Amino acid sequence: MEEQRAAAGSRPTTRAGALLTRVLPSAALLAAAGLLLAAPPDDHFGLLVAVVPFLAAAVHGVQATAVIGALSVAVFAALRQWRTEDEPEVAVIKLALVSAAAAVAVLISQARSREQRLNRARDIALALQEGLLPQAIPRSSAVDVCQRYVPTDAEAGVGGDWFDVIRLSGARVALVMGDVVGHGVRAAATMGRLRTAVRTLADLDLAPDEVLARMDDLAEQLDEDGSHGLGATCLYLVYDPVSGVCTLASAGHTPPALLRPDGTVDFPQLVEHPPLGMGGTPFTATELTLAEGTVIALYTDGLLDLRHRTADTALAAVGRALGPPGASLQQLCDRVYAEAPADSDDDVAVMLARVKSVPGDRVATWHLPADPRSAGTARSAAAERLAAWGLEEAQFTTELVVSELVTNAVRHATAPITLRVIRDDTLICEVSDGSSNAPHMRLARLTDEGGRGLYLVGRLAERWGTRYTGTGKTIWVEQSL
Repeated sequence: MEEQRAAAGSRPTTRAGALLTRVLPSAALLAAAGLLLAAPPDDHFGLLVAVVPFLAAAVHGVQATAVIGALSVAVFAALRQWRTEDEPEVAVIKLALVSAAAAVAVLISQARSREQRLNRARDIALALQEGLLPQAIPRSSAVDVCQRYVPTDAEAGVGGDWFDVIRLSGARVALVMGDVVGHGVRAAATMGRLRTAVRTLADLDLAPDEVLARMDDLAEQLDEDGSHGLGATCLYLVYDPVSGVCTLASAGHTPPALLRPDGTVDFPQLVEHPPLGMGGTPFTATELTLAEGTVIALYTDGLLDLRHRTADTALAAVGRALGPPGASLQQLCDRVYAEAPADSDDDVAVMLARVKSVPGDRVATWHLPADPRSAGTARSAAAERLAAWGLEEAQFTTELVVSELVTNAVRHATAPITLRVIRDDTLICEVSDGSSNAPHMRLARLTDEGGRGLYLVGRLAERWGTRYTGTGKTIWVEQSL
């Protein structure tokens, strides 16, 4: 309450100060006119009128400064016209001096107004970008992540660098790094639209090359005039902690760096593709097998500063910064970020991820025949495995989920049928088959004999979905532990 009273008490003072600041140029003009009238005709006190436009430029906009400047010139000319004893040439010089002061004041006011607009636009872009970037990195059992990002302090404003960490099905994780050419609100807004599109496509469990292909179509649509590409780059990477396979694809983005557990650093050769928005680009994904403890370094081109050094020199500096493998992820991230040039006018984003693996005793897989009795076999096998893991409280729900998924696969899909159960932060049940037809949840009517299985699965699960593979599809269900 006391703070509110103090704030309320300070408001009149603030308003009085603002009012005084606003009327100061007019008061100074009146004072100068009075001094001009009271002073002897042959003195130079009248030139004090030239100060008035500068006072106006400090507190008023361009139009008000121009009006006050014109009034200053008019007052000086009118009063000196009948009181001066100067020669005509001297009077003209004095009048020109006051006019020049008024013109300079208008230019100063224009510069001040432009600076305010730039600062306001930069603040808006920075707030927009901070709101669109992930506020917290989601916890994942597949990777430990550390990131650094600071926008440039250039007059143009913040750029369109962005990153993301997305949890996928099957304990997998997607790492994304992108860069939109340009600065300001437009670049930040475009970045937000691309990041939202990536998260939507990732939720569909698409492969990295297919994600970039659809992103390329979207970026082409965002190019309103159609005269040139959007100029956005993107690197999409998916890591599977069960198999240790990393699948990645790039659209004109800088290559990632890999710090192996033995301390060696290499830059995998990816298939080169143009940036997003060119249209009609067939993207190709690259698969790598990563040992546990490998550090993946993703970054934007602002870190390399290719305008002042070659690509080989910049990549070698990044490799040296990654240094010995024994350092913590935060130390590695700080060292890599320190490679950014101090005088750069481009944003720099760095994200490091140390990969982990799911122990083999936390994964169970069964291959089932396309036989109605497979549902009972799957229930028994899953219940036995959960009992071995000490998860007896999840047996009932898991048996119901497994029975429904395996039954659907036997009835509506084709062999081979595979059941996989993963004990991670959540309990994951996956049923794979050789059909590409995805199931759809529907609300069954009272007279329907079936159609309630997926509805029950959706109600019991934390989340569920379908992802397509080269040989069919996988229906997955996650339950909270």
